[in-house]
Amino acid sequence: MNGTKAPYKTTFYGLYDRAYSFDLVPPFDLPARYRDASKLNLSTPFNFVSTCDVVGGNSGSPVINKNAELVGLIFDGDIESLAGDFIYVEEVNRAVAVHPAAMTEALRKLYGAGKLADELEGISK
Repeated sequence: MNGTKAPYKTTFYGLYDRAYSFDLVPPFDLPARYRDASKLNLSTPFNFVSTCDVVGGNSGSPVINKNAELVGLIFDGDIESLAGDFIYVEEVNRAVAVHPAAMTEALRKLYGAGKLADELEGISK
């Protein structure tokens, strides 16, 4: 926005960079279980943007690729997407989604929910 270049995705590295660059002061603080970054693969994709057409109320909607595979869950849109009820402009409207790899990484390494992560990934043991 306004000429600022931003990557199409973030990673756990970015989460920690942002939090510690702002000295863990809200709203950039982290829950206690997130403070020990050594548990995580910090290069794991966290969030990404796409040109999906979203409006208010789309949070939690799946993002699927051309093979009908789940590749994310919508949770936000850029400022330009606010008018999405009335107009969609592919050049500027962006949807923001959380990447499934971030969800399973956190479930396994921060929440002790490996069995749930396995279920979500279709892994049977």
